[in-house]
Amino acid sequence: MSLTPTTLADSDLGRRLRAVPAPRPVLDRDREAQLTDRQREVLDGLGHLFDNGFAELTMAGIAAHVGCSLRTLYDLAPSRDELVLTVIDRNLRRIGRQAIGAIDPDTEPLAAIQAYLVAANLAVAATTPAFARDQAATPATHRLATAHSDYLVAITQTLLDLAVDRGDIASTDTAAVARVVAGLGALFVLPENLEAIESTPKEAADAMVDVILRGLTASR
Repeated sequence: MSLTPTTLADSDLGRRLRAVPAPRPVLDRDREAQLTDRQREVLDGLGHLFDNGFAELTMAGIAAHVGCSLRTLYDLAPSRDELVLTVIDRNLRRIGRQAIGAIDPDTEPLAAIQAYLVAANLAVAATTPAFARDQAATPATHRLATAHSDYLVAITQTLLDLAVDRGDIASTDTAAVARVVAGLGALFVLPENLEAIESTPKEAADAMVDVILRGLTASR
């Protein structure tokens, strides 16, 4: 009799993670499913444009850069700000799905945290100073980034709670630890930090995640 590996969806860990409420999408599932191939292509390409900053862009300027009509853009979003939110949200959700997929249901919780955050930190891997400044200065995009960061924290705390339950680490304030370890990516893309560190935000965040998780193991 052969045994098939446990999938995350079928595991107790998977059920715990599904119980964590995800941020509400800018484009709901039905609207996302209705996008044409051309609309998806435009949205996927806009991330590179926004890397150079988006605060000064107009819908007409965006259309010219992308090589599409204004109607195509307005079919996607009613304003420049809403279009920026849509692009950022879709990118963060794509990375979030990959991060959850990086978790092995049979691994220990601390290893799961490291795999999850290393994958999730791809969200800040290519962050430029121009994008960081505009995101920090724009209330709507700042709120969106905070919502995704809060979800990252909640998933990390769920895994930390499991580690405590199993006796893998000593009893600790998992909410505080989760806020620190899962907030490193967001910390290093703040404009003042992005320009001060010698490594990339992802490299810095990954290194500090490793240090903190080693410290938790040692504290046991």
